[in-house]
Amino acid sequence: MKTANPLALVAGAGAGLGQSLLSRFQAGDMTAVGLGRSRPENPVGTFHELDLSDLEAVGPTIADLIATYGPPKIVVHNTAERVIAPFPETTLKDYQRTWTSMVQSLVVLGQCVLQPMVRGGGGTLIVSGATASLRGGPRFSAFASAKFALRGLTQSLAREYQPAGVHVAHVIVDGIIDTPRSRDLHSLDPAKMIKPGEIAEAYWQLAHQPQSTWTHELDLRPASEGF
Repeated sequence: MKTANPLALVAGAGAGLGQSLLSRFQAGDMTAVGLGRSRPENPVGTFHELDLSDLEAVGPTIADLIATYGPPKIVVHNTAERVIAPFPETTLKDYQRTWTSMVQSLVVLGQCVLQPMVRGGGGTLIVSGATASLRGGPRFSAFASAKFALRGLTQSLAREYQPAGVHVAHVIVDGIIDTPRSRDLHSLDPAKMIKPGEIAEAYWQLAHQPQSTWTHELDLRPASEGF
């Protein structure tokens, strides 16, 4: 049975950007639901803890949500598995792990939501990319190869589903997202970091573009970031 508030799903709804996205969607009068392999402290909205690469886990969960709330109007794929190591020390399992976390999880998510979104009259699927989606740096071979694949998959989904009314977009988040963890890891002035709430606002605006001006790829970076 549908509720008055449309459904917004965030796959990879951890602390930082994932929770900021859910907060923005909830503030926009949407039913905010997070999916992820580990539950953040005090999650926004409803959170389902599961393996996003496992169709047998994700499929029934999303089917139940659609039965309750109707097809989602906004879906965000926000998973990441960062492996940073010299190439000789990067194992085959590292490559498989990054691909499974980022690419396979989008395949699973897309198969669960895209056809229902078409039948429900459309919506928006946004995929979170990174600098590594465009440029493979040293020691980032596993991460960059998966991010490149994720970008290509997103392009294919856009060309297949946009004519059916589903806006598919890829966002390159070029910079360090300002979270307590990133402040501990990086010796960087927080003024030069990307604010997760401001990324979430950009995603919200992207999801509400008119059909005559859909953006497929959006770059977000601080003014101080070189590119």
